Amino acid sequence: MEKRAAMHILSTLAQGVDPHTGETFPADSPYQHPDTVRALFQAVQAMADPAGRPRPGAQAIPENAGKPWSDEEDNVLAEAFDAGKPIPELVEHHRRTRAAIQARLVRLGKIEPPADPPRYRTGLPAAQAA
Repeated sequence: MEKRAAMHILSTLAQGVDPHTGETFPADSPYQHPDTVRALFQAVQAMADPAGRPRPGAQAIPENAGKPWSDEEDNVLAEAFDAGKPIPELVEHHRRTRAAIQARLVRLGKIEPPADPPRYRTGLPAAQAA
């Protein structure tokens, strides 16, 4: 497997998304546990630069990535979404990934889950990616 493909898979897992189906993992999945999310993000960063130097333009891990949602945060998210706030603004305000915001909006009944979730490409033929 190429390094780029491995990094993509790890990054997708860290965002709480199955890299092969595009589906968001349930909240009780080990991939949604805060320590797992942080470990996966650190693995991606280490693969990107084994010397530990920050890459120019490297994405920072959102501060609340992988942390549990409180009832209060759910209410704030729902109210902001109902008020028409765009997803990128919600991502910044809650300091979470886009996938986490979308998954939470599905859980709160604010949006429908994707009927045909996107598939994440690894850059490898399907037979090799499995």
